[in-house]
Amino acid sequence: MNAQDIDVYVSMKSGFYLYDAKTSKLELVVDGDYRKLVADKQENFATAPAICLLVSDISRFHNGSDSSKLILAAYDAGIVSQNISIFCASVGLVTRPRATMNQQKLREILKLKDSQRLMLNNPVSYKKD
Repeated sequence: MNAQDIDVYVSMKSGFYLYDAKTSKLELVVDGDYRKLVADKQENFATAPAICLLVSDISRFHNGSDSSKLILAAYDAGIVSQNISIFCASVGLVTRPRATMNQQKLREILKLKDSQRLMLNNPVSYKKD
């Protein structure tokens, strides 16, 4: 369908950024360290230098109910998460997909629309020796 529904936000110590695929740049969304909100109860992930947060805007799907759009969003988030994992493996970084996060606070901080759904996150870090 080529809905391109997934946006990648990157949480780092300096702030939350939105990845612009057309320019291959990160654009600052909000200052501050919000990695603890993405890590939620699994606090050890809050120390990752970067956490990729995958957000689907289901309004980009032109047909179907919200529930069917969420199924497609889950497929797309899985594909993007797998690409992050493959890239990390190819350059010597580590990651793992996670679904846990403080969704309510993240929605507020990122000022997400009702059609934008938090799907997955991938903490990205260096391999331990």
